[in-house]
Amino acid sequence: MHIGVVGLGGLGHMAVKFAKAFGTKVTVISTSISKKDEAIERLGANSFLVSLDPEQMQAAGGSLDGIIDTVSAVHPIFPLLNLLKTRRKLVGGSAIGGVKEIQEMVYFTEKHNITPDVEVVPMEYMNTAVERLVKSDVKYRFVLDIGNTLNKS
Repeated sequence: MHIGVVGLGGLGHMAVKFAKAFGTKVTVISTSISKKDEAIERLGANSFLVSLDPEQMQAAGGSLDGIIDTVSAVHPIFPLLNLLKTRRKLVGGSAIGGVKEIQEMVYFTEKHNITPDVEVVPMEYMNTAVERLVKSDVKYRFVLDIGNTLNKS
């Protein structure tokens, strides 16, 4: 199975980790070539496509069994659909399952040591964190340490 993951942010990096743990081939699809090394070298994606490059997108046409679209901003969907093999699926949104599905996911993450990549920051850093979020300068989520536990001995 060959899965495409659109977007390499907070949800996207987790989608790559899950897909790799399921044993699938993973292609990360992003507007930014600057994320290629991160996707392949750090997260283990097999390949990378720049979605704004028509030649790359055309060359990869019909190669994916499924796509997980994690981008929350408005973006073109039709170029992504062309990447799918016939009668395959594009999954988007942030629908969550019931208790049973969530528990299965928790067990799966434990078994495969899947954890989100976060940057823990103190409350005093919140304004800077927001500024960095606007610049997309976070890998991949900020976690606010509201109890100031980082400074406790």
